[in-house]
Amino acid sequence: MPDLSFLDTPGLLPAFVEENRPRAHGAGLDPYEYARVTAPLTSLRDWPAACRAAGRRYAEAAERAAAGGLTVTAGEGYRSAARWYHFAGLLPHPDRAAAAEAAAEADEAMRRALALLDPGAQRVEGEGFAGWLRRPAAGGGAAPVVVVVPGMDSAKEEFHAVAEALLARGVAVLAVDGPGQGVLAAGSVPEPEYHRVVGRALDALAGRAGLDLARTAVIGLSLGGYYAAEAAAREPRLCAAAVVSGPYRLDWDGLVPFVTATLAQRCGGDEAARAFADRVDLTALAPAITVPLLVVEGGEDRIPGVTTAAALAGHAPDARLLLVPHGNHLLGTALPDWLPATADWLTARLTGAPRGGRAR
Repeated sequence: MPDLSFLDTPGLLPAFVEENRPRAHGAGLDPYEYARVTAPLTSLRDWPAACRAAGRRYAEAAERAAAGGLTVTAGEGYRSAARWYHFAGLLPHPDRAAAAEAAAEADEAMRRALALLDPGAQRVEGEGFAGWLRRPAAGGGAAPVVVVVPGMDSAKEEFHAVAEALLARGVAVLAVDGPGQGVLAAGSVPEPEYHRVVGRALDALAGRAGLDLARTAVIGLSLGGYYAAEAAAREPRLCAAAVVSGPYRLDWDGLVPFVTATLAQRCGGDEAARAFADRVDLTALAPAITVPLLVVEGGEDRIPGVTTAAALAGHAPDARLLLVPHGNHLLGTALPDWLPATADWLTARLTGAPRGGRAR
């Protein structure tokens, strides 16, 4: 089992709260409420319970609103509940049963939110993945599809802003949890060959109305950036890919305790986690990513033991680097500087993709 003693490191709690403030903002949490929820904490071990309590408050308010016929208010409340439940699981906390419950609560709250706010959303799941398919509101024929891939401690409930930006541009979105992620974390381990997950997800979309599966792309965030790049190299149906704050390579001995403990917990032990980290390496795969690739990096994203995906831009044949100097990890400090441009780039690549072939 992972060594979780670092959770009690003096001074770590305020640093963790501050480090995750931009991430909370990027995930759609109110920054003032984030401050109110985290201010009373005296230990990182109390983080999950505080976030779940915030989620329950939203869920209960949403139930009252739904009972009164206030559909939009209820839907938005359930969506906020899903975000808070997801944030409860960020830490490698020793109470894994509680973490699994929080992930299930996030999944259920998101189901309720979409039922009210986007009734056309469909559950899509299969071997090693579970997610939500959403189509753009505007008509105009079959929509291209982007698969949104979360990272090490993330889940499909986090990246609402990415999904909304793509939907607004006429692109359908499939936001997934894969092995070791979100609602699947309790019963599976991370899968470095993530193209298999993306491939099965695309298979599951076959025959669904309103989709143009000849125009598909993937966007991955944090460790999901590695997953997206790996899929772009090996899944031939993808026309383009975007990597946001993703790793190019991991050095286990250089990683901080938060990362090693999280990987050990999700992989099933230190040895399995080290083996997983050794496989997170795009050195050999980069030349095989022949589709258009956008690499988004924050200039202030410096995680020990992680070689950032900026290196990928120099080794993939058709890659572009979008570097935001003041952006942090996941660029929650710089949303206007990367998200619209990234959504525009993906949309343009898919709009210009020849049917049945890869975009150029």
